Amino acid sequence: MCYWQPEIHRDLRCLHDHQYLEIAHRRMNINKNPHPHQSLPSTCHHPIRSHRFPRMSHPIPEGTYYHLLLPTSSNQYYFLLSTVSRKSSLASTMAAAAAAAAELSLLKAATKPRPSRSSAASRRPRFQAIRASSSSSSGAAAAPRAKGSAKKEINESLLTPRFYTTDFDEMETLFNKEINKNLKQEEFEALLKEFKTDYNQTHFVRSREFKEAADRMQGPLRQIFVEFLERSCTAEFSGFLLYKELGRRLKKTNPVVAEIFSLMSRDEARHAGFLNKGLSDFNLALDLGFLTKARKYTFFKPKFIFYATYLSEKIGYWRYITIYRHLKANPEFQVYPIFKYFENWCQDENRHGDFFSALMKAQPQFLNDWKAKLWSRFFCLSVYVTMYLNDCQRTAFYEGIGLDTKEFDMHVIIETNRTTARIFPAVLDVENPEFKNKLDRMVEINKKLIAVGESKDIPLVKNLKKVPLVAALASEILAAYLMPPIESGSVDFADFEPRLVY
Repeated sequence: MCYWQPEIHRDLRCLHDHQYLEIAHRRMNINKNPHPHQSLPSTCHHPIRSHRFPRMSHPIPEGTYYHLLLPTSSNQYYFLLSTVSRKSSLASTMAAAAAAAAELSLLKAATKPRPSRSSAASRRPRFQAIRASSSSSSGAAAAPRAKGSAKKEINESLLTPRFYTTDFDEMETLFNKEINKNLKQEEFEALLKEFKTDYNQTHFVRSREFKEAADRMQGPLRQIFVEFLERSCTAEFSGFLLYKELGRRLKKTNPVVAEIFSLMSRDEARHAGFLNKGLSDFNLALDLGFLTKARKYTFFKPKFIFYATYLSEKIGYWRYITIYRHLKANPEFQVYPIFKYFENWCQDENRHGDFFSALMKAQPQFLNDWKAKLWSRFFCLSVYVTMYLNDCQRTAFYEGIGLDTKEFDMHVIIETNRTTARIFPAVLDVENPEFKNKLDRMVEINKKLIAVGESKDIPLVKNLKKVPLVAALASEILAAYLMPPIESGSVDFADFEPRLVY
């Protein structure tokens, strides 16, 4: 029997299936000397690895404690103590604690098993902890390396997934029910009920197939697939941080909206944790705790957060569902089992987008004037161009799963644009052949910019060579923006009273 000495590290309040669970996050060290009356629970599971839960369904008395252990190294554990706020089954309680554990796990860097001193010098580290460099946080990026672990940096550029922050005071004003009479609480309550259902609670369960597929993947495809996991995990974690803070800040102003943001952060945490666990199949792990502190945060006003995040969620839906349908029809390209989860996964993205659609309808000033039309087109173009340039740099990934990169991207852009036209007052005419021609020219210019950046010329010469290329790229972007738009939007905001127009 092992014994432990607990040291309370932090507390967390987690909402799950209409229950509030008080989660005490404790850090434990295995000790040879037994601590009186404190033994490890007989039923210990690792929820991140989706081990089975006890097969019990009897009611639990209110106030009963249950325990979960999350091993992080050979002699350290994270201990979760959950309290049932009302009667429930043991299985659902353990599942709820597992969801909270998934969120907690994102805030801590992955650690490797500690080798014995005699063999530490001869053994290679099992995992690499990946940290992202940030131009604004050079001091943090140069932090001392963890003992015995190898770290590599991810280059940050304009096309790298970003972390966002906003004016939270303005957000509180926007969702104040006494100030904003356009808020339709019944619509938000219906959305809250949808989020509480948590359709994907038991969806993200891994199997041995993951590691076996990763071991079979070799060469350029393996490298580009790791980058796909890194970028996807960073993007999901960015959403988790933003939604979590919004949920915290809006709790007093509008509890219903705040709770939806908190549940959305639950989804993003689950996605990021699942992707980061996928990286472990390749003996890597993103240092998400480091990213939280060191990554540069981009400030957007609330209305820009609405535009950008709505587009991000909807384009994510169309990317995931398109890949899923393609691989279902062509299983020979199923190189890694994570794609099998995309059908249910993309429904989370769709629900998030629907929520932001409701938020914008509740703020008619963001959709009913000429400035809204200009900003809508701007954000559509920004998101579409960023995706197109990013993906065309990584054609090996899409070819590896049997997709033509440009055809895939144009399908996603067209479908996203059609969806966006239901709420945005104006969108781009992406089905005009000239739009794709402009995107293709941007890709060629971007290739030349990358080649200049990778050349061995001195910085001054590089910058001089980049000037005409940057000007040409900006010219193409401006020309695409100035193409005749499509007037859209399904809501007429005359007199600030929503009315559907067919």
